[in-house]
Amino acid sequence: MDIAQLQAYGYFTLVLILVIVLYGYIYHLYTKKKDADGVDYEQYSNMALNDDVDDTPVLSKSDDKEK
Repeated sequence: MDIAQLQAYGYFTLVLILVIVLYGYIYHLYTKKKDADGVDYEQYSNMALNDDVDDTPVLSKSDDKEK
């Protein structure tokens, strides 16, 4: 086993580990949509696209102030 073959095995192992970490991170992002406070920030993702005056707001606010 020469150094080139050892480097090839190391490269393949590194790429495989990075792919596993990437898929784990993507899975984490899609399963944990809410933060620690329970707020789902994914509803804000279309705010830049739906920014006309006639569009519905992301969160509706009432005029009554909570006391």
